[in-house]
Amino acid sequence: MLLTNRRLRAALLAAASVSLVAATLPAPEPLGIGDPLFPRLGNPGYDVAAYDLDFTYGGDNRKPLDAITKIDAQATQRLERINLDFTHGKVRSVQVNGAAARFATAGEDLVITPATPVEDGARMRITVSHTSDPAGNRGGWVRTGDGLAMTNQADAAHRVFPGNDHPADKAYFTFRITAPERLTAVANGVLEGRARAGAIATWTYRTHHPMATELAQVSIGDSTVVRRQGPGGLPVRDVVPTKDRQKLEPWLKKTPDQIGWMERQVGPYPFENYGVLVVGADTGFELETQTLSLFERSLFTQPGYPEWYVDSVMVHELAHQWFGDSVSPRRWSDLWLNEGHATWYEMRYAQEHAGESMETRMREAYRQSNGWRAAGGPPASPKPPVEGQPISLFRPVMYDGSALVLYALRQEIGEQAFARLERDWVRIHRDGTATTADFTELASSVAGRDLSAFFTAWLYRQKTPPMPGHPDWRSEAPAGNQNAPRNRHAAPDRTPHGTGAPHGTGTSDGTGTSDGNRA
Repeated sequence: MLLTNRRLRAALLAAASVSLVAATLPAPEPLGIGDPLFPRLGNPGYDVAAYDLDFTYGGDNRKPLDAITKIDAQATQRLERINLDFTHGKVRSVQVNGAAARFATAGEDLVITPATPVEDGARMRITVSHTSDPAGNRGGWVRTGDGLAMTNQADAAHRVFPGNDHPADKAYFTFRITAPERLTAVANGVLEGRARAGAIATWTYRTHHPMATELAQVSIGDSTVVRRQGPGGLPVRDVVPTKDRQKLEPWLKKTPDQIGWMERQVGPYPFENYGVLVVGADTGFELETQTLSLFERSLFTQPGYPEWYVDSVMVHELAHQWFGDSVSPRRWSDLWLNEGHATWYEMRYAQEHAGESMETRMREAYRQSNGWRAAGGPPASPKPPVEGQPISLFRPVMYDGSALVLYALRQEIGEQAFARLERDWVRIHRDGTATTADFTELASSVAGRDLSAFFTAWLYRQKTPPMPGHPDWRSEAPAGNQNAPRNRHAAPDRTPHGTGAPHGTGTSDGTGTSDGNRA
């Protein structure tokens, strides 16, 4: 009886202590890490090491999925509360280190009060049981003709799962997707297993490299997985609507040679595998989700797009695997490094393989550059996205306007130094994040002279500087809405202007079969 009384007393004291903490803590509020473009994204106080995401899909892409998100993180300060970015789903329960925790919502944050504060430097596991709702049109889940896929850029991952939704905090991911057995579930990384229980199956994928939340990808649908080898035996797996398997093969078989071309430009491919995910959805863009780039079906099937143009779009998303995925932006104002480089290699490929003049395109970009800067800000100091329209950040200045900076840099330091800079950049910062200041510093080191004045003029001023080597180039403010976002991650305007060589033998495969529903 004495022991029981002591336990009861201890429990009552603990409850009283928690109640006292709750009474003294201020009301929950949304936090952020101070990114000027997305001030409420990300959360201070912890560093995520890994996500374990478990989704259960019942087969109807109009209904919310059941989900469990587990987050392994380390506190970087004492935490009486833990903020996660999460919205558009219902939270059922939260645990921190196995103990039930209270939670509330504030803005687009899930604010968690653990039973006991998490001390600075301590590791913690946060487990959230929730739903993940595919309804809506602001990113996150996108409904396809036969299921779902993810489009999380720039700020929509937290519409799918709770997390630290900012590219500055990269982490490893494990995905478990339970779905009707007749469907195919795919995700970033490598398939680790598929377990079948009657009419349902659970697929498990794991990334081998850290990843930003905006690059997470899960696709569920009536899909075929096509496998082949890339350079050096790199596994290449494409995921396509089963009905389009043969129609898409002329495009899919180009990928290994495109990877080889990129490796000759900047060095080894940075991840465990690569592939193309083709979805039957009108997204208005393509997306460089890590190891599995997402493309609209219409890009490959709609007549009128010349072959060189589709090829260049494929290379744009492939180039992002180095620039944006492996080397991610520390802040969203560093986005020009992603899109400028992807556009650069898109242009290079079109010139080398189809004779589409890079200089002509850059001269036209220079002509429009002042107008783009006036409308959207300079490349490294962009204006914030329009309220409620986060993809409006992806304006022309981020694409051809930023590639123009790289063109000017090559003119300034020469082709040899520029080529070395590109290789050094993706090697030094592989699997990490980097800033515009990091790029400026490395470029100065490679060139053997201080380039800070050059970059200040090209990246931060409202007027475009003179183009080195082209004193006759002129920039003017063109007519029209220069602030409208361009069709993201694609060549300009998708306007047809019309060859990659076959490589490898594609096969539909899975667990020893070729029924098109195995990954």
